[in-house]
Amino acid sequence: MEKYIDGYLLSVPKANLPTYTKMAEQAKAIWLEYGALDYRECVADDIDREGFGSFTAAAGAREGETVVFAWILYANKAERDRINAKVMEDPRLTGMSCEGVFDFKRMCWGGFSTLVAK
Repeated sequence: MEKYIDGYLLSVPKANLPTYTKMAEQAKAIWLEYGALDYRECVADDIDREGFGSFTAAAGAREGETVVFAWILYANKAERDRINAKVMEDPRLTGMSCEGVFDFKRMCWGGFSTLVAK
């Protein structure tokens, strides 16, 4: 079976990036503990080139916000479903609030089957 990926695109106020980073580190530990193969959170550095689609627009980033692109890698979709069920029940995550750090409702999230891999 091919690997499976959950991908995320969101905007975070630049002033909240240190708090968001702490939350991401905590979330990373939880996902990896339950079996995720990799967990990455990336902040925009070189985006929105002329003549291409805009990550800023896709993330709905506003003035004073930056774009975060993240993904979690799983062995397969069944493992993703098993791991996410455990993660969503974990009190370390359920006790974590995004409120005031970023607008959760503007976050894009989805599961992706592998098309090309090494």
